[in-house]
Parts: sequence; structure tokens; C-alpha cells
Amino acid sequence: MTLTTAFTRMTGARHPIALAPMGGTAGGALAAAVARGGGLGLLGAGGGEREWLARELPLAAAGPGPWGAGFLTWATGTAAVEHVLSFRPGAVMFSFGDPTPFTSLVHTAGAVLMIQVTGLDEARRARDLGAAIIVAQGTESGGHGARHGRSTLPFVPAVVDLVAPVPVLAAGGIADGRGVAAALALGAAGALLGTRFQATRESLADPSAVAAIIAGRAEDTERSRILDIARDSPWPSAYTARTLGHPLLDHWRDREAALTADPHAKQSYRDAVDRGELPAQPIWAGESTDLITDHPSAADLVESLAAQAETALRQAAPQPDGPPAKAGREPTQGTDDPAPA
Repeated sequence: MTLTTAFTRMTGARHPIALAPMGGTAGGALAAAVARGGGLGLLGAGGGEREWLARELPLAAAGPGPWGAGFLTWATGTAAVEHVLSFRPGAVMFSFGDPTPFTSLVHTAGAVLMIQVTGLDEARRARDLGAAIIVAQGTESGGHGARHGRSTLPFVPAVVDLVAPVPVLAAGGIADGRGVAAALALGAAGALLGTRFQATRESLADPSAVAAIIAGRAEDTERSRILDIARDSPWPSAYTARTLGHPLLDHWRDREAALTADPHAKQSYRDAVDRGELPAQPIWAGESTDLITDHPSAADLVESLAAQAETALRQAAPQPDGPPAKAGREPTQGTDDPAPA
């Protein structure tokens, strides 16, 4: 079984798997390793910090496979996007905000325009802006996402139906090949994974964060704005962040307004970080943490995910001696092309 989809044909990836462009974690080595394994490696360009890009962009661009970069739409600017495009990425992704100012730059450069969405209104806008690939992010995802979003299972097929024939990637709570297979079964053209790729050898995540992710459980994660407020992070309030547990979450839960108005609390947090009593960064982690038990190379992981997905789809296919299929809606994809073109 060959998992060829509209996503693989469009990007040149061998497998329908993409690296989430996680800021500070998805560096050039990780993007290159994912591409080497047959996926699409997306560098976490964030807001376009020039010093970080100067170090990481050449590593991603020098890799042997398809790569791209992902921006925080609300935090970046035209100069940063133009700088990344000068390295000729195959794809550029925008998340969290209105990407209208940047779409023509990507189209003119000939890169694949990817837009991540957290709701159906955003999906309509992405389609109308000419996105070549739309990423549907469910609330199970680690890091930032919609405060009032939907979980991956019902959200992805709704987006698929809404934006067809634009191919969709599923994101949120996917960490093994079964999740990739499930995304294809939902009508997506592939899956975008974040937390799983944090726990790889090429990730820039702190070793203590990697260890916590491997040891973590889904019930250890929580979606909140509290840590953004404490850090004076300028993230828009429409987006909360899923992290592993943290003392501030316990202390300020359901009291965001009080924390926002208390400068002493924010200073106390900074002082505790300086003393080493609290981690400098939250541990971004999604609900897939139960499925993450090792620390492989990203290239090997991509190959393993693809093999697991093929096995899962093969096992789910009706057997020749099984009961006859029920009458109903005609399937939208076959085993050789598990997503709409």
C-alpha cells in the first residue's frame, strides 16, 4: 500500500506526514531530519527573529528532502517572510491570525501556501485566500490553539467537506501511525505532528522537557492563558496554550483577570524563574503524550509512522470473507490515494 495523497504529490514528500513548525523547537536540524525520513520538515520561524533564522535556516535548506517554514501570523512581518522565501522553501505555513498581507508573497515565490485554521470561519477564509493546503488543528494539540475550538475527530472532516477540493492536514493529538491512518480515514491528506517530534534527537527542546513529555499523560496537560499572562507574552487572548502541569496553573486557575491586574504576581514569577525554582519555559505538550515513550531520530520516526499507518489501514480494510458492506455514501478515497486530490 502506497500512501500517496494530494499532500505528497504537492510537496514531494514520500509520506503524508508533516512537522509542526514549533517555535524554538522545530529548528533546522529537525526540519531536515523529517524531510530526510520522507515527511515535510517545517522550520518554526515564529515571528521571524533574524538571529535564530540565521542559525537555523541554512540547516533546513541544506537537507535532502522537502522543507518549509511556519510563521506566527500575528507576530511576523513582511521582511521576515521575504527573508525566509529567499532560501526557496517548498512550503510556507501561517498560523494564528490573518495571513492576508503575506499570501501574495508566497504565491509569487512559487511556494506551497499552507494556512492553519482553528475554526470553520478561518477555514473559509483560508480557502478564499488561495491556500494550497489547509491544516485543521483540534484542541488536543500541544502549545497554542483556539480557546473555543473543536476536538480533532469532528473538526477535521467538517473542514474537509467545507474546503474541498483543497487538501487538509489533521493536527492535534496525533503521535503514532494509527493517528495518521485515522486522519486519512477522516478525509485528510495527511497529518501534522508537533508533540511527538519534540521528543526526537534533533529537537531543540530542553532535555528536561523531553523527559517530561515521555513521562507525561494526557490528564497532566491543561489548556490555559495563565502562563502567557505570567510571562507577559503578547499572544492574542483568542488562543490558549496546552502545557504540562505547572504550579502557576494550580494557583491562578479561573483567575486570569486577577493575574493580569497583579504586577507583583508577574514579578514573583520572573524572580522564581531567575532563582531556578520554576522552568524558564512552559512544557508545551498535547494530549498524545501517553503515546510517546521513546526518543528516536526524527528520520526514523517518520518512516515508522508511515509503516504503522499502512498497517493500520490494511487491518481496517474489509476482508474478502467479511460481511457485505452496507449501502451508503460512496467512499471518497481508495487505498492508493487516501485523500481527495
